[in-house]
Amino acid sequence: MEKLSDFYEAALDTEKYIRNLKVKGKRIMGYMCSYTPEEIILAAGIHPLRLFSTKGTISLADAHLQAYSCSLARGVLEDALAGRLDFLDGAVFPHTCDTIQRLSDIWRLNTRFAFFADVVLPVKLDTESARQYMEDVLRKFKGDLEVGMDVRITDAALKQSIDTYNRIRSSLNTIYELRSANPDILTGSDLYAIVKGSMIMDREYLAKRLPEVIEMFKERTPSTDTEKKRIILTGSICDQPDIYTVFEKAGGVVVWDDLCTGSRYFEGLVGTGGDPIASIANRYIERPVCPAKHTSNTARGERLLEAVRKHNAQGVVFLLMKFCDPHDFDYPYLKEFLDRDNIPSMLLQIEDPLQSEGQLLTRFETFIHML
Repeated sequence: MEKLSDFYEAALDTEKYIRNLKVKGKRIMGYMCSYTPEEIILAAGIHPLRLFSTKGTISLADAHLQAYSCSLARGVLEDALAGRLDFLDGAVFPHTCDTIQRLSDIWRLNTRFAFFADVVLPVKLDTESARQYMEDVLRKFKGDLEVGMDVRITDAALKQSIDTYNRIRSSLNTIYELRSANPDILTGSDLYAIVKGSMIMDREYLAKRLPEVIEMFKERTPSTDTEKKRIILTGSICDQPDIYTVFEKAGGVVVWDDLCTGSRYFEGLVGTGGDPIASIANRYIERPVCPAKHTSNTARGERLLEAVRKHNAQGVVFLLMKFCDPHDFDYPYLKEFLDRDNIPSMLLQIEDPLQSEGQLLTRFETFIHML
């Protein structure tokens, strides 16, 4: 943990980290979805910040969102209304799930940040017209950002930003692959801190720091313990470091995931030739999809099975945020894919705050004993 203290500080005390950036003159742009075109924000000289749910009581947001909205949307709105996000210079809302789409209207009407943008991305991604539409949306966002934040985004800045993000994504993928091969070289808590920290920390610093982390892990001697059961997590987000710790106490280890705060965030690189906006659009078209996007009727099931086989997983845990309709609707179809291949699975619905460790440990131990 000590050698990863910068990641832990960013992940566990995000407000303090970002306020320090603000003091140094950084402008901060908040976002809530991994489909946010971070490359364009960074090219504008603005720091992209993934927003997570509040860890406090939700009360102010209840005047605007129903109790059956997910705790992510309600928690982020709570922090905004309570003034805990006053360091933001603006926010970006990609249109993915219905809740985020409607949250953008509530945010625009009830907050007073300098910049606001809806990024209305295509849902069906398997046509040439969708590719062109994606490109047009990103060009519009670039123009809106230039006008709203009084900046000029050059192709040279976009290419530099693309290079930075490609290095970050490649490094995160390498860390995941190393842990899949030797799970004991870092704990689940370490992995959580690295991934969440990567959505918060200064990106230029991060691009240089992650290769150092990789070298540190390569030097560690892997354990010979083969008793731990290999698990894959799938779902929307995981902002709960205790999940990994309790899994390990139960005798399991997370060797891969399919989360938008995990592999879906970093898989797929942006092409470095030609028009940078077109290259960014191609990456967002071709990256692994979440349930709010469509490429084929079987794409997500096939991807999950491929991950199970590639990483020698013995079971899958569906980590679904309560009231997340896209993932709830996706669950029966994905479970059917796993059942056909006799791959055990478990459904865990979560929200902030997380249920007690004792309850989680009992459920995880029961699942691990089944494998």
